[in-house]
Amino acid sequence: MNFLTQIQFLVYKEMLLEWRSKFALNSILLYVVSTVFVCYQAFRSVDGTVWNALFWIILLFASVNAIARSFVQESKGRQLYYYTLVSPQAIILSKIIYNVILMLGLSVLAFFVYSVVFKNPLGDPPLYFLAVVLGSISFATVFTMISGISAKANNSGTLMAILGFPVIIPLLIVLIKLSKNAMDGLDRTVSYDEIIVLLAINAIVVAVSLLLFPYIWRD
Repeated sequence: MNFLTQIQFLVYKEMLLEWRSKFALNSILLYVVSTVFVCYQAFRSVDGTVWNALFWIILLFASVNAIARSFVQESKGRQLYYYTLVSPQAIILSKIIYNVILMLGLSVLAFFVYSVVFKNPLGDPPLYFLAVVLGSISFATVFTMISGISAKANNSGTLMAILGFPVIIPLLIVLIKLSKNAMDGLDRTVSYDEIIVLLAINAIVVAVSLLLFPYIWRD
C-alpha cells in the first residue's frame, strides 16, 4: 500500500472500531452534556469572561478524555501487526486525522449545547466558532502526540499530564485571547496574530510528531 492508502485504511479502521463499541463516544457525549447542565444549575447566569472560561474548561477535559486512549487501547500484539504492514508516519497521521474529526464533532456539539443552555454573549459568532475549530484541531494534534509518547511508559497517565501541561497552557492562553476578541466583537484584524500562532502550533506539532514517532515506534 502507498502512504495515502495506509492513512485512509487506518482512519477507516479507527472509525469502524469506534462505531462498533460506541462506549467511549457515548461516555464523552454524556460528559459534555452533563457538565454543561451542572454548570447551568450552579451558575444560571454568568458574564462573558466566566462564560468563555467555563466553555474552554469543558472542552479541554472532554478532549483529554477523548484522545488520551488513542494509543493506550492498542495491544502490543496489534501494534506489532501494524509495524509489519504500515509506516509509523501513517499511523501517527491517521491518529491525528481521526482525533481531529472526533474533536470537531465533539466541539460543535459542546458549543451548540452550551450556547442553548447559557445565554450567548458573543459579539462575533463566526470568529468565535473559528476559535472553537482551531482549538479543537490544536487539542487533537497536541494530545495525540503526547498520547503516543506516554503510551510507551508504564505510568502513561502521569506522563501525559506532565508532558501536556507546558504545551497546553500557552495554547489555552492564545485560544482564550482569540475567543475573548470574538466575544467583545473587536475588528477581526486584531485577531490575526492569534490565528497565525494557532496555525503555526498545529504545523509544528504535526511536524514534530512525524519526526519523533518513528523512533518511539521502534521501541
